[in-house]
Amino acid sequence: MKKILLISIFTLLSIMFISCDKSSIDDENTITFWHFWSEPNQKTVLDSIITAFEKEYDCDVTTTELSWNDGKTKLMAGFNSNTAPDVLELGSDWIAQFSSAGVLQAFNKDTFNLKNFVDFSHSPGLWNNNLFAIPWIVDTRVLFVNNGILKKSGLNSNCPNSFNDILNQAELVNNNEGVYLFGVNSSDAHRLYKKVLTFFWTFGGDIFDANGNPTINSPENVAALEFYLSLSKNGYLETQRQIDAAFAQGKIAYWISGGWLLEKIKNENPNLDFSVCLIPSINGKQGISFAGGEYLAMNAKSKKQKLAGEFIKFMTNGKNAIEFCKKVTEAGFPADKKYFADKYYQAFPNRMVFANQLNFAKMTPVHPKWLEVEEIIEFAVSKALYGEMGAKGALDMAQEKVLSIK
Repeated sequence: MKKILLISIFTLLSIMFISCDKSSIDDENTITFWHFWSEPNQKTVLDSIITAFEKEYDCDVTTTELSWNDGKTKLMAGFNSNTAPDVLELGSDWIAQFSSAGVLQAFNKDTFNLKNFVDFSHSPGLWNNNLFAIPWIVDTRVLFVNNGILKKSGLNSNCPNSFNDILNQAELVNNNEGVYLFGVNSSDAHRLYKKVLTFFWTFGGDIFDANGNPTINSPENVAALEFYLSLSKNGYLETQRQIDAAFAQGKIAYWISGGWLLEKIKNENPNLDFSVCLIPSINGKQGISFAGGEYLAMNAKSKKQKLAGEFIKFMTNGKNAIEFCKKVTEAGFPADKKYFADKYYQAFPNRMVFANQLNFAKMTPVHPKWLEVEEIIEFAVSKALYGEMGAKGALDMAQEKVLSIK
């Protein structure tokens, strides 16, 4: 009986050892990836690209989908509890908060050549001259124009050269019942500032100067906000979602929006007579649009940094990123700039306008507390939009609040 018992115990221990050893081997070939592409089609396309990586590197990638509503909070909680993933997706305006906190692994700049990526995408991934996040995909906004409304108003339906051209059309357009000259973002968290920055930049202003000092109440920004207020008096003041819907329904002549609106029009009102145009100029200055981007970063405490690094190289490689963008059109474009003029985009003239706009686009300033700055700007602009403050007073208030951020 003792012999049988000893054999049984030995057999059990052997099975446990083999099991534990196999688990250890599997674990070495598994990395975790948290991302924000949670819609069914988005997830299916992303999984197909990840599967190609798994086959090439004989490994497993365990994914977790986050939402934009609370994803940042979950990432921060993950780092605080040492449960953060090996690889994570970050929006361009979040990176500085994480890189400045020391939770991201710095990359070798020789491994990832930033020259391959569009110029405006470089700065968000850098902190103290170290590279912490690699550009993956980028996108921008353009001007949508309802040709039908303009023709009905007796106007030329060509792309406007200047924002002044649009404002000068207000009376003729607004004479049409039920239509509006311009879509004006109202109080709309995380969206309003993107529209306002387009006007700040086009008017020659910015949020910070070269030394990082706030310049929110500069004369250029005040003039830009005053112009935005003029458009609001002749426009449709609502949230982005509602203005997108109104444009698709044929109720707005001009509106700055993203590629998702192309899909909305295609699905909901395919006969709409519209064009997409570059952001107009002002006083001869080139129109500058807001650019957003998604980046991939690595957990500084990851024990799988070699495999995680290979995964990031694979995903950010333009030839793989464009396969994602082809099937998830709202993703935009690979950050690898040589793919902007890819044959796929050339087959869709509207998408090529977005590609061209990327040459005249900027991202938010690199600031570890950008979300606080963003909230201050949106609050000030909302005060002006609803007539509670003038443009200068609102931006003076914002300047003072940003200066107080520690």
